[in-house]
This record gives sequence, structure tokens and C-alpha cells, in this order.
Amino acid sequence: MAVYIGVDIGSMTTKVVLVNKEGELLGRATARTGYRGKEVAQRLIEQLLEEQSLSKDEVGATVATGYGRVTFPADREVSEITCQAKGVAHLFPTVSTVIDIGGQDSKVIRVLPGGKVLDFAMNDKCAAGTGRFLEVMAAALEVPLEEVGPLAVQAEKACPVSSFCTVFAESEVISHVSQGIPKEQILAGICDAVASRVAALAERTGLE
Repeated sequence: MAVYIGVDIGSMTTKVVLVNKEGELLGRATARTGYRGKEVAQRLIEQLLEEQSLSKDEVGATVATGYGRVTFPADREVSEITCQAKGVAHLFPTVSTVIDIGGQDSKVIRVLPGGKVLDFAMNDKCAAGTGRFLEVMAAALEVPLEEVGPLAVQAEKACPVSSFCTVFAESEVISHVSQGIPKEQILAGICDAVASRVAALAERTGLE
């Protein structure tokens, strides 16, 4: 049985999927990228093949994307923007806009029917408004990342976090804590800040 492997070596997380000729998902695995993204991806591939009782000889092709794609010996390298557009068009044909909040950057992609990229916008080099931004803020508040959303929606009001720089925003959050402002309100302000930055990206793509 011929199978195909997709590898996404992101700045924070590496993802691997295994599909058959019909495009059906056979398995998936994720792990922190760390310093050796290539080795992490290879380990995940071996794990998935073992779970499906498959050998490397049965792999028809491997496609790599993400920041670390150039380090991985794949049959083809494709940018993450192209992959996201194609993937969304396949799974959700009526969707025309993709929002990706990644580990180190955020993107808004406008997609045409068939998965062609019409336009896209990315955040500046600063990590504000990205997954890393959320991780830093959650750590400052001693809140597990997965609890940020559930706690934020409990807030009666949001405490604004106006700093665009992650370092300054962390200092702002610590200042709010020292003033006795509830975590829920601070988290709501953090989520609002991320949403406003993503909305600004969307406007740059001409999204109405």
C-alpha cells in the first residue's frame, strides 16, 4: 500500500501526517521542534509508520513545509502559505480566508476557489500577537496555555494590554497583577490584543 507523508517543521511545533492514495488520514503526530527539527520529524515519521505496520519502502512521497522545510530531505518543499490554502480548499471549499496564529508569526491568507492564494499578510518581525506571545503572557500569569481562553471568557470586562512588544506587554501584565486586577480580566485584554492585531492583518489583505 502506497502512503504519503506530510511534514510541517514549524518554529515551535513539528507536525507529521500519514495519508493513503485517496487522501484519507491514517495517522498524525506532533512534538516540540526544539533545536533539531529534522530529527524530531524523522522520529515522528518512524512512529507513524510503526503504528500502521508500514515500512519506508511503502512511502510514495514526502512533502515538507514550515520554517524547517529546507532542512528536511523531502521529495518536495512547499511554503506553508500554499499548503494552508490548498488544505483549506480541500477540507472547506467555501472558505475564502485563513487565519493562522503560529508560534512566531501570524498570517491572514485570502484563498480563491481551488486553493489558489489571492493575497496574504504577515505580522512584523515582533512576536506580538503570535502563539509565543500567548505563551509568554500565560507564563507571566502562571496559567496553563490551554486555560487562557476559558478563563478570559469569564471576565466581566477586559483589562487593556496596549504594548505591541512582547517584552513590554509582559511588563504591562505584571503591572496589572501588582494592582490586583483579576487574571480573567488581564487574559481577556491579552486575547483582545491578539484579535486586534489579526484584524489589522486582515484589513491589509483587503478583507471587508
